[in-house]
Amino acid sequence: MATITSLDFNINVNDELKNIRHYGKDVGENWPVVYILNNQKEAYVGETHHASVRMAQHLSNAERRKLTEIRIITDKDFNKSVILDLEAFLIKHMGSDGKFKLQNANHGLQNHDYYNRSEYEEAFKKIWNKLRREGIVEHTIEFIENSNLFKYSPYKSLGPDQVQAEACILAALAETTHSDNGSTVIVRGGAGTGKTILAIYLMKLFSDINNSAIASEQRDYFDEDVESIVATESIQGIKKIGIVMPQSTLKASVKDVFNSVNGLSKNMVLGTTEVVEEYLKTNEKFDLIIVDEAHRLKCRWNGHLSSYPKFDYCTKALDMPKEKGNELDWIMKCSKNQIFFRDELQTVRPCDITAEDFKSIIEEYSNQKLAEVALSSQWRCEGGNSYITYIKNILSCIEQSPQKFENYEFKLYKDVDKMVQDIKAKNEEIGLCRNAAGYAWKWVSKKDKTQYDIEIQGHKYRWNTTYENWISKESSIDEIGCIHTLQGYDLNYVGLIIGEDLKFDTTKGEIYPDKTCYQDQQGKSGCADDTDALREYLTNIYLTLMSRGIKGTYLYVCDDNLRNYFEKYVEVVEYTSSHISRP
Repeated sequence: MATITSLDFNINVNDELKNIRHYGKDVGENWPVVYILNNQKEAYVGETHHASVRMAQHLSNAERRKLTEIRIITDKDFNKSVILDLEAFLIKHMGSDGKFKLQNANHGLQNHDYYNRSEYEEAFKKIWNKLRREGIVEHTIEFIENSNLFKYSPYKSLGPDQVQAEACILAALAETTHSDNGSTVIVRGGAGTGKTILAIYLMKLFSDINNSAIASEQRDYFDEDVESIVATESIQGIKKIGIVMPQSTLKASVKDVFNSVNGLSKNMVLGTTEVVEEYLKTNEKFDLIIVDEAHRLKCRWNGHLSSYPKFDYCTKALDMPKEKGNELDWIMKCSKNQIFFRDELQTVRPCDITAEDFKSIIEEYSNQKLAEVALSSQWRCEGGNSYITYIKNILSCIEQSPQKFENYEFKLYKDVDKMVQDIKAKNEEIGLCRNAAGYAWKWVSKKDKTQYDIEIQGHKYRWNTTYENWISKESSIDEIGCIHTLQGYDLNYVGLIIGEDLKFDTTKGEIYPDKTCYQDQQGKSGCADDTDALREYLTNIYLTLMSRGIKGTYLYVCDDNLRNYFEKYVEVVEYTSSHISRP
């Protein structure tokens, strides 16, 4: 069982640490420990083998001297791998707990495996509960891990392919930082591969580079970090930075996160028009713009936009022809360096810039160094890449054998309200579970709150009452979310209604779209008469929604033929006596 020793953090702390002895060891002087420094508002988490020496270093740091207390966490079974993992665990959970703002930078946080890691992770939970009892942290682990502050925290341990992508990005920017040219990096990855995690991690990293916070960490790094550290130290002049969230729902959530993190500000989270307005106001380019969900950047020449006057104003202000207006060009013209996170399979409206057009626009900026990297490991879905591939194949009508996933619930319901109620029960049990549907019903309740939008088997439901931060609203569990409220978010379980906009042709053995049942007018504009294009957008939408769930996806399919097709591949939940369809 770990021991937590509390001391005042002052000039006498080194002598006091030298006197701490546990397990027959001088743990305050020569033993692997994790420590927490804090005052009333801020905290710093670290690890070391030589606590007394490390505290002397901290006392020479003006920021650390603001802190007044120290807690040394020790255990007879600690080793270097364990304390690095516990340090990362505490940083990412305390960073989202809300009790303190952390002084920590985030560079070097990596997800490493080691002997008996699962047993140590259980011990970490006990340490957390002990810290709660001492008033150092406030919330339970379960509460934190369901929060947006945790899911979009910059204090996340990166996986191997994210570390590789980070190294590529840093190398590209280090190469052009002393020249008049810039770098453009495209990071490709499917749903759940951690694109948003890495994008937000990089925002914190570049903010720390600008504030020289990384150098002051003086921590040990793994061998594979060396190239990134060298690149980081050579990057200069990245001062004016911003992250673009084309989805207004996600933008609101990330603003809340940035407001709680040292070195970040909600003003760094921007829409595309805000990037243009800031550029026009200052006549200065951003040093770096990071674009998450770059597959949602829009163009004027296809589909329907929600606000033509604002769009055309930005295009004209940047001296671009009106008919060629697009948000990708805006970003390129208003920034020196760019990092785009993109997934072609999540373009869900015709006005989203296609892969071909995206490539063509980027190539026009020949002065930019171009680098491309890929993320492939599945971070969100506990069914792993196998589940993602499986649902892609189902939607593509590729013949395959039925599969089950050991760590993932994938079920098909014949009773829609049974599915809705099961999701509500899951939400009561573990939180962060929501019901969703394809846009196959008109949003009547938007204008008349007394009306219902969706009726299936005699059961009536309403669409989401808001777009922004919908999943965090208490009322959302009684509503049905759409692609525009859920794209980019994680859920523990999602209950998904596949509407009559997607059907199955038993003669051809293929899925096809029914444009008369697709009610998203902006989504339908530009492709309503192109069956292949509409099918692609609709299957992208349903693929995106089917990949929201961390632990499971429940389905109800409206079209009889399509439901029969899905029954070949998905475990079926039959009607129950308490959920017989109403006449």
